[in-house]
Amino acid sequence: MAFSIKTFAMAAALGVLAAPACAQSAATPWELKPDTGYAYDKEGKTFSYKMGTSNAGELLKGAKKVPKGTLFFIGHNGQLYMRSGQYLEGDGRFKFGPDQ
Repeated sequence: MAFSIKTFAMAAALGVLAAPACAQSAATPWELKPDTGYAYDKEGKTFSYKMGTSNAGELLKGAKKVPKGTLFFIGHNGQLYMRSGQYLEGDGRFKFGPDQ
């Protein structure tokens, strides 16, 4: 089963965003693992898969790089979204953070 890089990144984002949210203002880095595929399936469930290299060419066929500066988030409807563009304020705070 082939996974695109876009699917991989979106599923990884979902896994990070689905974790319980703490009232914090500091960003925490993702810890994506090498040789692991992350999937966001048609029912909105997330999975991780151990990957091999024997069919890496097939995996990359049709895959697209995720642009730097991309934000992933879950909408109120439970749908995973991605947004390219500025998401930090001039002082480095998250533009879409909780009201203060």
